[in-house]
Amino acid sequence: MMVQASLSAVPKGKKALLARLVAAGGDVIAIDDAVAVLGMSRKAAVQQLSRWREQGWLSRVGPGRYVPVPLESLGKAQVLDDPWVLVPELFAPAYIGGRTAAEHWDLTEQIFTDIVVLSARRVGRKELSAHGARFLLTHVPEGHLFGLRPVWRHRTRVMVSDVPRTIVDMLALPEIGGGVQHVADCLQSYLAHPDRDDGALLEYALRLGNGAVFKRLGFLLEGNPLAGQLPREAHLRMTQGLARLDPGAPCPKVVSRWRLRVPEHWLKRGER
Repeated sequence: MMVQASLSAVPKGKKALLARLVAAGGDVIAIDDAVAVLGMSRKAAVQQLSRWREQGWLSRVGPGRYVPVPLESLGKAQVLDDPWVLVPELFAPAYIGGRTAAEHWDLTEQIFTDIVVLSARRVGRKELSAHGARFLLTHVPEGHLFGLRPVWRHRTRVMVSDVPRTIVDMLALPEIGGGVQHVADCLQSYLAHPDRDDGALLEYALRLGNGAVFKRLGFLLEGNPLAGQLPREAHLRMTQGLARLDPGAPCPKVVSRWRLRVPEHWLKRGER
């Protein structure tokens, strides 16, 4: 969240009200918080929050949503120290997934500056910048909000894909995983991860209904001594038709066993 604003410079008549609201409102303050905490009518709360915003003590992060502004940031672009707290307010029902979740669960050592969000809310843009953070947005059906775990960031409960769901999402959409090579690296990390759960991974992939998941999974894991039965189980669940290993690159070669088109350089590692 943002560092709480110093209240010493707030006009005395409103200092106690603002301090009480900031203390009780959580990381993101809503109009309903002001109504409940300050005992105001909704109209009065809207007006008061708007005034505090105009005076620079609050910053608007969404419709009817505000965060406290640190005194030292007045007149500058506002930056949250933990932009995850904005996800429930801006995109719910939604969760953090893809390469951001992979980083959170230590599936990768790479550090990404953007935040991948999968939301059942209709989003008009695929990218959104807010308060120093860049969000990459993907729309998903509400029925696909499964395999999630709550994570507390300050006082905000944020949903994050669990380890198997993170892998499944990246296999379904390699672009949110940072590309196929990075997805393959995360998959290798998954095989030794304490939260590895192959049963959940296969179940999630079936529920997601994306046939490319099993094709990519089997291709990337075949011959890996740590993979166990995953390649076999993936092969049993394959759908008809050809998928692409890397949707963002030319895939001229066909690996018929996995019904997969692949870039030529992947086959140079050894025909499968």
